[in-house]
Amino acid sequence: MLLHIHPDNPNERHVKTVSECLLDGGVVIYPTDTIYGLGCDIFQHKAVERICRIKQVDPQKAQLSFVCYDLGDLSKYTKSISTPLYRLLKSYLPGPYTFILPASKEVPKILQSRKSTIGLRVPNNNIARAVVNNLSHPILSASLPGEMVEEYTDPDLMYQNFKNLVDIVIDGGPGGMVPSTVIDCTKEPYEVLRMGAGEWDED
Repeated sequence: MLLHIHPDNPNERHVKTVSECLLDGGVVIYPTDTIYGLGCDIFQHKAVERICRIKQVDPQKAQLSFVCYDLGDLSKYTKSISTPLYRLLKSYLPGPYTFILPASKEVPKILQSRKSTIGLRVPNNNIARAVVNNLSHPILSASLPGEMVEEYTDPDLMYQNFKNLVDIVIDGGPGGMVPSTVIDCTKEPYEVLRMGAGEWDED
């Protein structure tokens, strides 16, 4: 299904359609504040495996992130973090950043990397945040496989390419071309693993 959702004022009925699909173990393609991503419910084991098959990666080696509504999920899915780090996250999120943080035991086993870390995203995108808010827990996020820019910026093309692999492709307008900036916060000084859409000038 190709589902058009208004990027500024997401229709509640459409958002509910997406979250019900995720709860049923569905896989969706959805917009963020950077590039479109593959998403599923973090607690749907088979859906996580489906995403990993689409990307042809091992779940424990894959670079998968949690998309959260806000920092309220921090205490549940990450180990205790320092007050300065919390303030730092709060100053950058929502925004085009992925923060690598130590994972707590609440993170589903299939998603616990060998390093016991998770990537945390709070995208500045109304559609993604509305879906997560409706779901009441994070969704898994992974980048789309593809080489050409058009393959992950044009929802119609994404639908043509992935309609047999995913349940819903959300059309929330053209996607960005630059992924999020990834910062490893598991050690000090924090390390930029990938410079992307978010500016980073912390020393």
